[in-house]
Amino acid sequence: MSDGSAAREETVAPVTEVGGQAPRPEIAARLLGEALRQARKERHLALRDVVPVIRGSVSKLSRLERGESPPKDRDVHDLVAFYQLSGERVHEIEGLLQQAKDNAWWRQYGDVTPNWLKRLIGLEAGATRISCYENHVIPGLLQTADYTRALLSNGMPGAGPEEIQRRVRLRLDRQRILRDSHRPDVIAMLDEGILLRPVGGAAVMSRQLTHLLDLSLQEGINIRIVPFERSASAAPSYPITHLTFGDGGPSELVYVELIDSAMYLARAAEVEQYRQVLLNLMNASERMRESRMLLKEARDRYEAQAAAGR
Repeated sequence: MSDGSAAREETVAPVTEVGGQAPRPEIAARLLGEALRQARKERHLALRDVVPVIRGSVSKLSRLERGESPPKDRDVHDLVAFYQLSGERVHEIEGLLQQAKDNAWWRQYGDVTPNWLKRLIGLEAGATRISCYENHVIPGLLQTADYTRALLSNGMPGAGPEEIQRRVRLRLDRQRILRDSHRPDVIAMLDEGILLRPVGGAAVMSRQLTHLLDLSLQEGINIRIVPFERSASAAPSYPITHLTFGDGGPSELVYVELIDSAMYLARAAEVEQYRQVLLNLMNASERMRESRMLLKEARDRYEAQAAAGR
């Protein structure tokens, strides 16, 4: 994990409202982390100089400053005392701490949500733009319930129906950000092979691709297909998500999903490397109109197969 050194160094003005109302827990956590990071920088302290105060590690403090882990009262209070902040700044941080602690909707799914996924859900909710590339499956934010259920059933043969259903509901609830009045822009680049992989069978794929076609007509949602003949030189063998923020915290980070974990990258050089990969993929992808044609052709093919009982 990086220490977020690429984040902006300017003083952050107190923020207690976003759009005339208290910020969401995920945004409050980022603003809180940025306020603590700024206080540390003002005292010319490195992360390693401060970690004894919270009885933790550099990675723990780094996650707190980036708003990637739920803030603990004791840690925040100890840092505030250590930095000897003014009464006004203490009041601001206390307010953000309480807002960050408000129960996030996904906590009800704690039993089926690993920590690395909790971070991603919180970060998605605070993003202004989400750019992603997927090489095997439809991105989670764009999946239908049946498609998700088929994926989980195939990938978790030991899970019972109740656990599968809870995971399906979690993924569908995660998509609520696309219905939010301040929803992020989404750029989703899909390897062409995804269209040929009949997850759940023809009927499930037909409905999933119809869902993608409907989403592609919405403002701010850009779905592109990366064709086989161009993907070999541009596409990595793993999914990438780049998140951009405008809430006063660190401005961007990259999420790289592994088999059973994930990496979160925020250093400038790391982010730039993956941003360039996504730019190359965008240049290799079909334009929106041609991408819609490919989606429609695949949808019609699965629809015909479903009608024929195949």
